[in-house]
Amino acid sequence: MANATLDALKARINSGEARVGILGLGYVGLPLAVEFGTAGLKVTGFDLSESKVNSLNKGESYIQDVETSRLKALVDKGLCRATTDFTKIRECDALIICVPTPLSKTKDPDLSMVVSATRKIADNMRAGQLVVLESTTYPGTTDELILPMLSEKGLKAGTDFFLAFSPERVDPGNPKFHTHNTPKVIGGMTPSCGDAAKTLYSKAIEKIIVVSSPRAAEMVKLLENTFRSVNIGLVNEVALMCRRLDVSVWEVIDAAATKPFGFMPFYPGPGLGGHCIPIDPLYLSWKLKTLNYRARFIELASEINAGMPEYVVERLAEALNDRERSLRGSRVHILGAAYKRDIEDVRESPAVDFIKILQSKGAKVTYTDSWVPTLEHEGIDLKSIDAVPAVESADAVVIITDHSDVPYADLVKRSKLVLDARNATRGIEAPNLVRL
Repeated sequence: MANATLDALKARINSGEARVGILGLGYVGLPLAVEFGTAGLKVTGFDLSESKVNSLNKGESYIQDVETSRLKALVDKGLCRATTDFTKIRECDALIICVPTPLSKTKDPDLSMVVSATRKIADNMRAGQLVVLESTTYPGTTDELILPMLSEKGLKAGTDFFLAFSPERVDPGNPKFHTHNTPKVIGGMTPSCGDAAKTLYSKAIEKIIVVSSPRAAEMVKLLENTFRSVNIGLVNEVALMCRRLDVSVWEVIDAAATKPFGFMPFYPGPGLGGHCIPIDPLYLSWKLKTLNYRARFIELASEINAGMPEYVVERLAEALNDRERSLRGSRVHILGAAYKRDIEDVRESPAVDFIKILQSKGAKVTYTDSWVPTLEHEGIDLKSIDAVPAVESADAVVIITDHSDVPYADLVKRSKLVLDARNATRGIEAPNLVRL
C-alpha cells in the first residue's frame, strides 16, 4: 500500500498533473509558487491576506525578487492562483507551509501561525498528500507538533500521507542565488516521505540534498544562521576591541582576508537585521534550554549583536561632543533604513532600533532610503526625504545601510559630520568622516 500510494503521487508530480498548495505567500511562499509554476505544475497559494491574494490573482508581484512579468505570465496560463478559501486544500497533492515564525516578546518561539496552517491542512486532509514545512523552527517541530495533528484522522505518515521538513534558504536581493539554484535540503519522516518530497522539489530546484530526518533538516537551517550570527558577533566585538586599541577594524579584516585558507571575512555593523539571523539561533537556544543545556555561544553573540545600535549611538555622541555639540537637540540624518543593501525589507532592521534610541535621547531624526519610501514601524512614522538638503542641514549623518545608489563621496563633502557604520565610504578620506 505504501509503495502504491507513493508511486501514485510521484506519477502525478512527474506527469505535471499534481497541484501544489503553498500556505503563506510572503518572501518564501511567492517565489516558491513561481518556481513550481514555471516547472509546469499548477499552484494554489493560500493566505489570510486578501491584498496578497488579489495581487497574485492579478499577476502583480509585491515581492522584490519576483518580477511582475514572470508572475503575470503564469497567472495568464492558469498555473498560479491564490485564495483565502482553505477548503481548497483538498484539491492539492502537495502542501507546503511557508508562514512566519517570529519570536514572542519573551524571546520564545511563536509557532501560532504554523499551528494554524497545520490545523487547516488537518481539517481538509485526504490520503495521498505530501505535506512539507519550510518555516524555520526548532529541531523536533515536525515530529512533535505537525505529525500528531496530521495523524488525528488515523492516517499514517509514510503509508497514507507523506511528511517532510525542508528549510527555506531565501536571501532577498541576492542577484546570484535565488529559489531555483539554491540547493534544497529535505528531511522526510520516513524514507518514502523523503522520496516524495525529493520528487516534488526536483521539478523546481536544481539540486536536492536528502538528510536522514526532519530534525536533521531543521538543525541544518539553525546551524547556517547560528554560524553567521556567531561570526558577526565575533567581528562586532573585534570592532569594539579595535576602537580601544586605536586600530581600524576594516583595515584588519581586509588584511586578514588575504589569507587563502582558514579565514572567512565577516564585517561589523550597526546590528543584525532580517527575519532569520537575529531570530533563528534563539530557536535553537530555546529548544536546548528545555533539555537543560545553555547555548553559550548563541547567547553571547545575540547579546553583542543586540548592543550594536546602542554602541553606534555612543560613537555618534562622542563624535558630536568632539565638535562641541550634544546629541540632544541635534539633527541626525540617517542613510538607509532597510536591513541590508539594495532591498526594501525593514524586518528587524538595526535602523529601527537606532532611530528609537536617538529619539529617546532627544535627537531630531530624518532619513533617506530610495528602497523604503516610508518607515512606519514600531512607533516610528517617518518618510524618506531628499538626501542633499538633508545632509547639508544635519548636524550629523549616519550610514546605517550601504545602498549602492547613494553618492557617498558627494554627501560626505556636503556634511558637517558623517559616521559610517558600514564602511560604505571605503577609499574616502575626510576630516568630517568617522568610521565604526
